[in-house]
Amino acid sequence: MKVFIDGREGTTGLGIAQRFEGRDDVELLTISEELRKDTAERKRLINESDITFLCLPDVAAREAVSLVENDNTRIIDASTAHRTEKGWAYGFPELSEEHREKIRTSKRVAVPGCYASGFISLVYPLVKKGFIAPFHPVICHAISGYSGGGKKLIAEYENPDRDKKYDSTRSYSLGKTHKHIKEMMAISGLSFPPVFCPSVGDFYSGMVVTVPLVRRTLAKKASAEDIWIAFDEQYRGQNFVKVMPFGGKGLEEENIMFSNTLSGTNRMEIFVYGNDDYILLCSRLDNLGKGASGAAVQCMNIMTGLDERTGLI
Repeated sequence: MKVFIDGREGTTGLGIAQRFEGRDDVELLTISEELRKDTAERKRLINESDITFLCLPDVAAREAVSLVENDNTRIIDASTAHRTEKGWAYGFPELSEEHREKIRTSKRVAVPGCYASGFISLVYPLVKKGFIAPFHPVICHAISGYSGGGKKLIAEYENPDRDKKYDSTRSYSLGKTHKHIKEMMAISGLSFPPVFCPSVGDFYSGMVVTVPLVRRTLAKKASAEDIWIAFDEQYRGQNFVKVMPFGGKGLEEENIMFSNTLSGTNRMEIFVYGNDDYILLCSRLDNLGKGASGAAVQCMNIMTGLDERTGLI
């Protein structure tokens, strides 16, 4: 299987290449450093490949798709460009058998955003099962490792002479729309954008996405345990998404959650907490794993008929 990673030098591209190490079923097509932005050379490699991963800015990703001149090359796009585009499969197979089948049969697959993955894992089942209405006022808080900001932000955080402000949590996208909100709405089935409050912490990779619910605002009467049962039914039997015990019961730290626990993996953990008044939903994942390169490789495995766990932990 010939694979080309267009944009291999970025964090997602490097993560995809790393997950191919030791695999004898993949031949990585490489582009020389001086030609990595050369359209003709990229076009040649894209059309020579069975699978091309796009780890590029949106404009460049759209250009790359336009370079395909055959019916065989399949595209897996890790950018924001095609996540809500008609004709593209959304690369989150655990949402439904329909999502999984569309990934398997599609020649164009868009990998979800990292924040969007956590958010959709929580909100999609709520809308689907009628616990909240599409117009429900959804609020979401999230924290990610600084690797999600790419090379520039990584360099800022890992600079030994960095400003002390980097020692604290950094909230951002204040007063403006985050690029993931469009897919968060579209895939979850929401009619209005959520109030989304992302932040970055002083750790390399990992992520926790949190959605709080007030029970009296639910579309149908449900306890926190009812919600937990619905999530357990939604994700039962999945390889990479696991619903943890209700309220964290039996875990080493029931009421504490660290954001980098799943770093280096393609796993996602769903937590449900709550009482008579509120319900707290949390999704924990690696922003570079299930939130980026891990999800991309998982999609490739499904598209090519392999065990989806191949090359992933």
